[in-house]
Amino acid sequence: MRSRLALVVALGTAAASVLGAGPATAAARPGRHVLNGSQPRWLTRARATGGAPAAADSLSFGILLSLRDSAAAEATLAQLSDPSSASYGKWLTTSDFKARYAPAQTDVDAVRSWLKGQGFTLRDTLGGMYVEASGSTAQVNKVFGTTVKDYSYQGQTVHANSTALSLPEDTPSSVVGVVSGVLGLDQGQALKKPGETLPGPDTGFRAGQPCSSYYGQKTATAQPASNGQKKPYVVCGYQPKQYESAYGVSDLIKHGIDGRGVTVAVTDAFASPTIASDLKTYNKKHGLPAFGRQQFSQITPGPDGYDSVEDCGGAGWYGEETLDIEAVHSMAPGAKIVYVGGADCNSGLDEAWATTIDNHVADIVTNSWGTGTDKVEDLGAEFIAFYQQFSLEAALTGITVDFSSGDAGDETQGGTEPALKTVDFPADLPYVTGVGGTSVGIDKNGKRVWEHGWQSAYSPLSDDGKSWGDPAYSSGGGGGTSILFGQPFYQRGVVPDSISKYFGSTRMRTVPDISMPGDPNTGFVVGQTQEFSDGTYYDEYRIGGTSLASPLLAGLQAVASQKAHHPVGFANPSYYRQAGTAAITDIVAPKKPLQQVRTNFVNSEDASDGRQFLLQTVDVQTTTIHSTRGYDAETGVGVPGPAFFR
Repeated sequence: MRSRLALVVALGTAAASVLGAGPATAAARPGRHVLNGSQPRWLTRARATGGAPAAADSLSFGILLSLRDSAAAEATLAQLSDPSSASYGKWLTTSDFKARYAPAQTDVDAVRSWLKGQGFTLRDTLGGMYVEASGSTAQVNKVFGTTVKDYSYQGQTVHANSTALSLPEDTPSSVVGVVSGVLGLDQGQALKKPGETLPGPDTGFRAGQPCSSYYGQKTATAQPASNGQKKPYVVCGYQPKQYESAYGVSDLIKHGIDGRGVTVAVTDAFASPTIASDLKTYNKKHGLPAFGRQQFSQITPGPDGYDSVEDCGGAGWYGEETLDIEAVHSMAPGAKIVYVGGADCNSGLDEAWATTIDNHVADIVTNSWGTGTDKVEDLGAEFIAFYQQFSLEAALTGITVDFSSGDAGDETQGGTEPALKTVDFPADLPYVTGVGGTSVGIDKNGKRVWEHGWQSAYSPLSDDGKSWGDPAYSSGGGGGTSILFGQPFYQRGVVPDSISKYFGSTRMRTVPDISMPGDPNTGFVVGQTQEFSDGTYYDEYRIGGTSLASPLLAGLQAVASQKAHHPVGFANPSYYRQAGTAAITDIVAPKKPLQQVRTNFVNSEDASDGRQFLLQTVDVQTTTIHSTRGYDAETGVGVPGPAFFR
């Protein structure tokens, strides 16, 4: 059994972090300045492959510098994001943030000069907080007093420092005093996955038939009843216009309130080679306006700038990108969308995300990826601080940052609790909006007839086809209590102690903050070029997950921002303040079991190899997170309500 790590306080009152001291390491050479906790935690669960990184001629990394006054920065954020404050919405400019809270320019210059003196090649400097550099493996080993090796970890090949990092004895005190950590050398802690396992272009997938065009259209009369009633077939995937209608943006769009003047960034790893043609086809097929000139753009490393495509599952990231962009455009067809693709699913994505914030590429940034709870213990202090600092910069400068909360519920799979139960990172950062998932029924008139938390169980069809088997938990929107961060100011008095104190007497950050549809049984129709048995071409499939919930919310936020004539900015305090009002609809569990029948094609393409039938039970209450009145760890404060855009 793994034990929980000790709790320490970092980066202001909202961030108590489980950092600890890491595994025991051999002492650094006498006189060197050790960077505490810099030895990867996961090495004992990895296998060294016996060599240095394949790209031994060039390793990219970055030096993180500490903020000057993080407590003051958080206090400023509390004022700027409080709707009752006279300072509400008066977000800082990027230059203001750097002048008030980022490391002093003299410190940045000292670090850059030192790196250059060690023979490293300088790259960008982000926010005055992160100095990017690169050098050979030999240089890295010598300067940081370690040996960088390749490891096989969680099915991927990653490189990492094999011992704690340290700085040479003669490193100037002006450098030693400001270096918070080194990122990029430990790729294992930086591994990220899309929020949903999406089909890639090499995996043809279609929703199984029969299915419905809207909730309740078709009843599974040929399948067994449950609780004395025949159940409806799940939808084939909701269309953009159905979501626009159900969440109150259809009428706004008719009057030109469609997100125009607002820019939404989508960050993922890599970039789909067919995205432009797929978007053109999708928009035309679903009655969405085509992207105008410069309305859609991409920031990527270019065709030769990617790394670890196979190890990172590049094809799945293409599906994530497609889902995210199509979902945002569906809810905010007038908004500009910028796709930012990281060079890999490791530090390349970290740097792409931070650059999006530091360059203020967009007003809203949606991120459908993260580090699962099985890796939270592996996160080092410097990695957590990197995300804390850049998300704080985003919040103070009026950038809304959304993160999917994950698709594994409370991580217990509906059964025994694991030794360490927490929520996905970075969705639990205090300065971002963690977006959970719901299941929703939209009728033929485009109205929401029901909406509950997304926690699904499936019952298989018996061999004789006459009954349903016992339900087994499948998946659900991520939620629960963070082990990394203390309770932020905006959750006080709203989140019950029974949730926030799950790990003891200390109130902790809980996730999600707010929710949108995520259940793949209601889901969303995505259009993408895929490889089928009869060729490669554009087609469509149904998909969900909180990978859908985050970009759907980002689209609504873009519309809300245009209507309000100012950026939404850091939205969490407003959402918690409006909990229980017409702006936020509270979500509770169904009074009686709500069930529907799902059809799967056995071969994922068509019925030629047969069909599989499953009975889904919506919002099963078998895990430790449940839908209740008020805030709950399944759906947060709820979902956008009728007055969300007022």
